[in-house]
Amino acid sequence: MSVGLWVLALAIALVVIVRAPFRTDMSVFLPQRPTPEQRLLSQSLTEGVASRLLLIGVDGVAAERQAEVSNALAGVLRSNPQFRTVNNGALDGLKADQALLFEHRYQLSPAISAAQFEVPQLRQALEDTIDLLSSSAGAFAGQLALRDPTGETLRIVEAFSAGQTPRLHDGIWVSADGRRIMMLIYTAASGGDLDAQQAALASIEQAFAQVQGDGRLSAAGLSSAQMQVSGPGRFAVESRRVIQEDVTRLSLIGTALVFGLLWLAFRSPWAIALALVPIASAVIAGAASVALVFGSIHGLTIGFGTTLIGESVDYALYHLVRTASSNPAPPQAFWRTIRLGVMTSVVGFGALLFTGFPGLAQLAVFSIAGIIVAALVTQTVLPSLTPAHFKPRDLGWLDHQIAQVLRRWHGWRRLVTLALLLLAALTLLAAGTRKQSFWDTDIASLNPISSAAQALFEQLQNELGAPAADLMVVISAATEQQVLAGAETVSAALDPLVRNQQLGSYESPSKLLPPASVQVQRMASLPSAEQLQGRLKEAAQGLPIKLDRLQEFVNDVQKAKTAAPLTRADLANTQLGVRVESQLAGHPGQMAAIITLRPVAAQTIDAALLARSLPKLPDAQVSLLALKAETDKLYGGYLSEAAWLSLGGALAIVALLVLVLRSVRSVAVVCAPLFGAVILVIAGFAGLGKPMNLLHLIGLLLVVAIGSNYALFLYSLREGELASAPSSGTLASLVLANLTTMAGFSVLAVSKVPLLSALGTTVGAGCALALVLSGLWIGPGGKDVSSIVHS
Repeated sequence: MSVGLWVLALAIALVVIVRAPFRTDMSVFLPQRPTPEQRLLSQSLTEGVASRLLLIGVDGVAAERQAEVSNALAGVLRSNPQFRTVNNGALDGLKADQALLFEHRYQLSPAISAAQFEVPQLRQALEDTIDLLSSSAGAFAGQLALRDPTGETLRIVEAFSAGQTPRLHDGIWVSADGRRIMMLIYTAASGGDLDAQQAALASIEQAFAQVQGDGRLSAAGLSSAQMQVSGPGRFAVESRRVIQEDVTRLSLIGTALVFGLLWLAFRSPWAIALALVPIASAVIAGAASVALVFGSIHGLTIGFGTTLIGESVDYALYHLVRTASSNPAPPQAFWRTIRLGVMTSVVGFGALLFTGFPGLAQLAVFSIAGIIVAALVTQTVLPSLTPAHFKPRDLGWLDHQIAQVLRRWHGWRRLVTLALLLLAALTLLAAGTRKQSFWDTDIASLNPISSAAQALFEQLQNELGAPAADLMVVISAATEQQVLAGAETVSAALDPLVRNQQLGSYESPSKLLPPASVQVQRMASLPSAEQLQGRLKEAAQGLPIKLDRLQEFVNDVQKAKTAAPLTRADLANTQLGVRVESQLAGHPGQMAAIITLRPVAAQTIDAALLARSLPKLPDAQVSLLALKAETDKLYGGYLSEAAWLSLGGALAIVALLVLVLRSVRSVAVVCAPLFGAVILVIAGFAGLGKPMNLLHLIGLLLVVAIGSNYALFLYSLREGELASAPSSGTLASLVLANLTTMAGFSVLAVSKVPLLSALGTTVGAGCALALVLSGLWIGPGGKDVSSIVHS
């Protein structure tokens, strides 16, 4: 590759990178081929109305001023178009819902039937209305009571609010202990739009600051009040912040460590500049390849680039060592060894291409492209960029020191090997006797959000009367009407469980939006104007009420009798509409209705009883979805796939070595330190009592892939093509290459993102062990190490 072609390729790659969107959401670590339940969960988390939920709690406000502060904050937020609904429990925020419920009460009320409008029932309704009008509440009920004497609006409200509800104080929501103002918000933007979510969170902070600065509320003592905001949008924004900060911080630290090692070794700005060429080429090529293949670049992929810096500089190190050497090895033999190392690394990373999780596949594409380009640029471009007069510092002195260490190790090789194997065996045996598993089966271990933030969300959810988070009923069908009809049937099966105190309550979309067939049936049961007027005349006999005051009631019934069924579009811009959207998911052809459940207080839901109670429907599928079990199943799929990928990648590396080395003995010599390092890493985690997750498994594969470079070089120095003409500084370059790789991965070990931290810890420790074991088991061989290098 010429220098001009290299510059052109970099320029094109940079254009691709600049044009590619940068992502930080965790959806790339969801499966590409999810089950219907997993698809429902992922859609709800990334696009559904549940992703728009934000919960607010305000502490430190005196009880007598809570309503004033809550209504002031809600008022500011309601005027902001970034928020679709703002609910603090006050009736002022529910005017649209109240008007809708009243207008469509005959379509929504579960009590509507022909019997509801017979004379005895109408007389009882009129007596109840007269009692209400004569009570202290009559002044407020007034004409509305006369327009709805059968009380359908009240029935609907009672049905909607069945079960646990937030505590009301002075007309607003507060926590159970009365100390915290509570508020529930849905943003206009979906949870997947992180910029919009971040802007919405900033607007909430600004609104609270505005209320705090309001002179009319100065007596409320708001200066010491504290607001807490939680929800999926907050988690997503916080995850992006953590990832972006980690990417920037770790990249800077990793780069500084790598170049610091190069400076200590060569003490030359030219050496640093030359090493930068394959590093920059690798990172740019890797990012551009990901953008071309996946259409976007994830922040974790860029964070992983820190490790690519440490690995891609290895090839520059080998070039600098050969340039400095007074007796450089033949380029054919030298590069043949490097190419084999590149191939093993590519095969190792290539195993991740077969994963069903795009996030891991991105890491694979990024690394494969970066490693290949780094080696290619080092071999074809770097010699042209190296000044003719430049002579790097010869590391022969360091070679000599390393050779002396290896020679001393030679006498202790068997004893050290036995000690390491015994230590690993005892550690694994001891770990096996503990109840704790080797593997972390909790998907929460991959979550970058702190446990305190998650606990706050759960606390606010409970205070607001959220349904049980772990169990729900899902009705799947082709159309919205089919799933609503299914939800209506399931609701009828759940009602006996509620009456028998086997289930606390449930929320079904069919309560908020009955299927059109049910609405039509209810409207058909309404009497005609003549029938209703005649029955009212008979029912009102002897009662102190004039029939002309009930004419609006008659008119409303006739209007409802000919009205079209209520649709989801009619619920737009209401709290009810948001609730319906949160319980309906999918698209035409594949819809799902979600019925959320609440247990009886201080009890758990009997899932087996619930499953037996669910009906079978002819045109819909009914299933009981346990979120914990489903996430466990999802994570179990992660672990199983990671295990098979790691095993498959390791076997592919062994097969490649067999194909190239053509000797079972040689392959065994090269692979022994690699698998020894893997065993020691597993034993180390087991000994420390730290379960390993799927990224640790992937890290073990990378230990084999990267560590094979060290084993191959030492084998080639001992028995291969480099044995006859080694370069001075070759051993030193291996140690430096290992140190730079460790620097890249060890930096990830301190990441706040569990995915990166697990990978960094595993590969950093594993690569160090791979080099040490390679030197212990391969380096000395049957001859004095000092004889294979030139001092």
